[in-house]
Amino acid sequence: MRTKQDFINGLSKMKRNVYFNGERIDRTDEVQMDCINVIGTTYDEAAKPENEGLCTAVSHLTGNKINRFTNIHMSKEDLHKKQDMTRMLCQKVGGCIQRCMGIDATNAIYNVSFEADKVKKGETNYHENFKKWVTRFQNEDLVSAGAQTDVKGDRMLRPAEQPDPSAYVRIKERTKDGIVVEGCKLHISEASVSDEILVFPTRALRPEDSDYAVAFGIPADWDGLKQVVTIHNVKKRQIYKRGVHHSGTDSYLLFDNCFIPWEKVFLAGEYQHGGVLALLFALFHRHSYSGCKPAIGDTILGIAALAAEVNNVHKAEHVREKLAEIIMTTELGYAAGYTASDLGKPEVYMPGMGFVPYGPGSYIPHSIYCNVGRCLSGEAVWREAEILCDIAGGVVATFPFEKDFANPETGELLMRYTKRNPKMPAEDQAQFWRYLGEYLCSGMGGVTNVGNYHGGGSPIMEQIAITTQYDIESRKKVIRHIAGMSGGDGDALAKKSRK
Repeated sequence: MRTKQDFINGLSKMKRNVYFNGERIDRTDEVQMDCINVIGTTYDEAAKPENEGLCTAVSHLTGNKINRFTNIHMSKEDLHKKQDMTRMLCQKVGGCIQRCMGIDATNAIYNVSFEADKVKKGETNYHENFKKWVTRFQNEDLVSAGAQTDVKGDRMLRPAEQPDPSAYVRIKERTKDGIVVEGCKLHISEASVSDEILVFPTRALRPEDSDYAVAFGIPADWDGLKQVVTIHNVKKRQIYKRGVHHSGTDSYLLFDNCFIPWEKVFLAGEYQHGGVLALLFALFHRHSYSGCKPAIGDTILGIAALAAEVNNVHKAEHVREKLAEIIMTTELGYAAGYTASDLGKPEVYMPGMGFVPYGPGSYIPHSIYCNVGRCLSGEAVWREAEILCDIAGGVVATFPFEKDFANPETGELLMRYTKRNPKMPAEDQAQFWRYLGEYLCSGMGGVTNVGNYHGGGSPIMEQIAITTQYDIESRKKVIRHIAGMSGGDGDALAKKSRK
């Protein structure tokens, strides 16, 4: 497995196809280093003996020890450990660990490439192509971004109906050696600091949309690809330093007559599988969210509890109620993800068919519980920000700049008049308000809340998945029985639970 320094060295050798604020930059430019350091935590922690088995796994392809972020889930235990690893690491960095997209895309494509080959009856080699990609991914301990979201153009039109045919990434040309793709993927987290990019569809597709059913994996500095990146950094302090600098990046990936050789292609026109691949990635990613969002809930709980302590109101009843609310949301989100792991099988939900065997035997988390956990905790983002604002008060928005505290003319007086809890050092109180101000009031804070709400799919997408997959009819039959209506079945739920 690689070290953090190996990861950084690899990025430094890549071609310069990343653009930021009008300029082309190196991947290891200082402006990206906070994000690189966050991802570097996944290497540092995997190297610790106490994290053996949590942050590492054994590859079912090679038998080698690998970083769990490159693993194919082959059991319920793999799903459990991925969730627990994600929660632990996100606690370490105080936010998203920035490496989930690769593992989630990898597990989705692993299943779909197998099924696509099976339907084509030997005409394609998608799964073997992908297994070779995964083997290299694992052996070299690479970081991969998952590129799903298209620009979508007119939201009321399907891909083949768009005035601009490249509003969704598409196959522009097929040759004997490969395909040429064109289009843009956007909001692609950490693509600018990734070794590889996995590209795959964003929605269900029809026969006429077959050119948009495309999946492939390429190095992030591949010819024909340009990245325009937005970098989310907290403003650097000069005097009163933070303990951890969390950061993230999001790229627009511009594919301009980009040639992809067949050995790097994992889907090319099989429209029936495009929608399944889109849903499977979302499902795996929502399962990861049941690890990261509880960790963020842990962070929010700590902030809220400390805000109450700094304000010396930590024993107030209304504070206890708000802390309990955060805990309940956090642990229910985790419990839903844990249940999704425990009910995981090599099966996927198909409309009108229910759960059916799918893929070459790797484990897929239960879709209902993945979606329930993601929706429940995702919708709570703004409520949790409201709780922090309520407990903290307005000081987070008006706290003086750090140099005013270092200024001998104002510093001593500011320290005196910003101290609230007599039992806590004034310096610690000032550090806390600086941190909470950055968390709630900075550009990074706003981006974080939007990301926590939309990451893995907006709540409406989870609601659609939940209501279309949940057995509502059996519940109606139970009530018909209880109410004495025709068509009732008092054993409907019991029969359902036995399946």
